[in-house]
Amino acid sequence: MNEPVPVKRPSPIAVAGIAAIAIAGTAGTILLQLASDHAGPDPALQISLLAWLILPYVLCGLFAWYRKPESRFGRLMIAAGFATLVSSLSSGNSNLAFTLGMAFDLAPFAFFMHVFLAFPTGTLRNRGERLLVGATYAVASLNIVGLMLGGYDPANAIAVIDAPDLAADILKVQLVAVAGLLLVAFAVMVTRRGVAGRPLPTPVKVLVSFFSLALVMGAVLLLTQALEIPLDASLAIQRTMFAVAGLAPFVFLIAILDARLARSAVGDLLVELRSEPRDLREPLSRALRDPTISLAYWLPQYDAWADQDGRPVNLPSPGGSRSVTMVDSYGGRLAALVHDPSLDDEPELLEAVGAAAGIALENGRLQAELKAKLEDLEGSRERVIEAGQQERKRLERNLHDGAQQRLIALSLELGMYATKLAGDPEAQSQIQAARKEIAVSLEELRAVAHGLHPAVLTGHGLGVALESAAARATVPVKLNVAVEKRLDESIEVAAYYVVTESLANIGKHAHAHRATVDVTREGDELVVEVVDDGVGGADSEQGAGLRGLADRVEAQGGRLRVWTPRGGGTRVRAEMPCG
Repeated sequence: MNEPVPVKRPSPIAVAGIAAIAIAGTAGTILLQLASDHAGPDPALQISLLAWLILPYVLCGLFAWYRKPESRFGRLMIAAGFATLVSSLSSGNSNLAFTLGMAFDLAPFAFFMHVFLAFPTGTLRNRGERLLVGATYAVASLNIVGLMLGGYDPANAIAVIDAPDLAADILKVQLVAVAGLLLVAFAVMVTRRGVAGRPLPTPVKVLVSFFSLALVMGAVLLLTQALEIPLDASLAIQRTMFAVAGLAPFVFLIAILDARLARSAVGDLLVELRSEPRDLREPLSRALRDPTISLAYWLPQYDAWADQDGRPVNLPSPGGSRSVTMVDSYGGRLAALVHDPSLDDEPELLEAVGAAAGIALENGRLQAELKAKLEDLEGSRERVIEAGQQERKRLERNLHDGAQQRLIALSLELGMYATKLAGDPEAQSQIQAARKEIAVSLEELRAVAHGLHPAVLTGHGLGVALESAAARATVPVKLNVAVEKRLDESIEVAAYYVVTESLANIGKHAHAHRATVDVTREGDELVVEVVDDGVGGADSEQGAGLRGLADRVEAQGGRLRVWTPRGGGTRVRAEMPCG
């Protein structure tokens, strides 16, 4: 497995220091709220909700940072908590505290959006999400412009000019813009759930639901402020949003625990792999909780990837709908896990599963390599048989068009000479003897040519060719050909040679009185069966004829079986796919 670059874990002193700052800052915020002249109605509830929103994000973010230092998510949560803390200073009576709080007034919305979209790695998934979050930060930062224009309150400490109306107009545009961006972020999260190929764990589903609800409520809150809806409605929405958003860090902790439980399933994977399952995808999909997982093995001999059956495969391109995790062995490529992109957020789980399944994957790679070699061997055998068949056809055509035609021409020429030499009995006798030799040679040549490749098979089909073969057999043959349509030529040739070779063996060795040939189609298979009543005992292993027939049949994806009990005749059955 490719090892990730190690990231240093924060020291316990740093974690404790940040936690202390957050707690002290929250306490200071509470004191500011209690002493504020403009804290609003029910300040105790407002103080409680602020503490509920600030501390869980900072403390849970510290835990996440310490637990997974390579992830930015914990640091983002800490930043969101402190942004909320700073924005709450706007309730203070001090001009400086008020100004600082107002400068960060909309910043928590941008931080929370960033946290929600970056869950759980802390990294945004694509350029669109980065533009969305960046735009939200940019719009939120315009509060500083409003402060410089003298907006928000006379307590503003950094006003440059006195243009409060312009500042108010800018604020309304900000509120509407951030609300719209929050709704876009909500749509992004909903779309993510719709296209996810891997079922989300229950805690993650709950967390995403909290995220989505908080985004919508934040957008509604900002719109009520932009439209200047009465304070009571705005406060109710704000406090509900605080309550919902504050629950998210706790559900996040549950999600971390669920991920740890998922990693504990690696032990179950090890136990399951001991049984040497034929298909590694099933145990791996259970361990990774991804039913869409597939495997590819690296075959160095072929410099290519192959599936478990040895067939070539191409790995998905980066950034597509599927992700790839490499599994290495002794520094070299071993296999690739092709999985749902959501698993990229759990590199530890992927690493643990890859390490646990290393030996099984090595065995799987060897099996895939063996199957690839067998497939190559079968393809090579098919090519050899096909090349031999084409050479037979060429020889048969050359004999028919060359030697046979010349012998026929020679016989005709001798006949002309016999006519001219009608008065010479001795010459007549010699010419007739020569013509008989030519006739015998022609018969033998036709037999050789027919054995090389039966032209009648190509021209008239399997049935006619087998009738011709049965007529030439040395024993009576009962022929039944129940195949209505022409088949692929390679299948017909294989069937033809099964019959002719079997009939030749019957004539040479079986001492049979009769034979039966049945050629039928059963579903998508052509079945050829030749049975005789001879002495049996044929050697199907040592005999070159039967071995050659088996090779020819197997090259077509079929199989040849021979039953030959002594004294019980011989039965040859070939089954070949012809669908």
